[in-house]
Amino acid sequence: MGLAVACAIFLPLERLGALHRQPVLRREVAADLGYYFLNTLLLGVVLSGPLGFVVWGADRLLPASFQAALTELPMWTRALLALVVGEFGYYWGHRLSHEIPFLWRFHAVHHSATQMDFLVNNRAHPVDLVVARLFTFVPIYALGVANPLSPSDNVLVGLLLAISAHWSYLIHANVRWRFRWIAWLLTTPAFHHWHHTRTGAVNRNYASVLPCMDLIFGTYHVPKGEWPEAYGITETMPEMLSEQLVHPLFSQRDPSMKKGTTGRGM
Repeated sequence: MGLAVACAIFLPLERLGALHRQPVLRREVAADLGYYFLNTLLLGVVLSGPLGFVVWGADRLLPASFQAALTELPMWTRALLALVVGEFGYYWGHRLSHEIPFLWRFHAVHHSATQMDFLVNNRAHPVDLVVARLFTFVPIYALGVANPLSPSDNVLVGLLLAISAHWSYLIHANVRWRFRWIAWLLTTPAFHHWHHTRTGAVNRNYASVLPCMDLIFGTYHVPKGEWPEAYGITETMPEMLSEQLVHPLFSQRDPSMKKGTTGRGM
């Protein structure tokens, strides 16, 4: 359902406001679609155990008064709190995926795309996606902001996931619009395209939704009116999904090779 909605929204938008002239069915699109279906099948099964353990531990360690106070908060307040806590966790998980060689091997699959469009959002090695989800949801559940055993909390988390997923499609999209009117509050295509640059100020813009995380931790880089000249990574990456799945097991690349100049801009 999510992919169908994304296609219905972003295929016309990319035709209307394309940043780069490129075919819709580029060579890498089959792998991107394959990752969508593979990760949809695997993710819930893999995450259920670790997150269940976190919930079990939080239920026993957090004071009952603290948990009661959280449940009494208005839903919109808890939603905002979950967004901020989850985004903080995601930022550091994403950043570590660039800075720790073992994690970079898997995250490099996502960065191997040499052309940007909304379907690149799906290109994620299962190991990389599990790491990102754990860094996002463990803080939310560990602090008692949400409980997967609560139906209302499941609705809350599901809504946040849906919004985040479709926002991720937007920031990967091949569109030239910079959305300056919301760029101070939310991530934009310009923000995230610079995260995928192959040259210059690489290893920047780790946030998924809230760019304030990069402003706080000194990794914000969005030059005014500019877009990256090239996307991708300096190492080679197989095109077929099956080969990409095993490639990280043999890759020895140090992420320091991807580091470039620092920079901050608006």
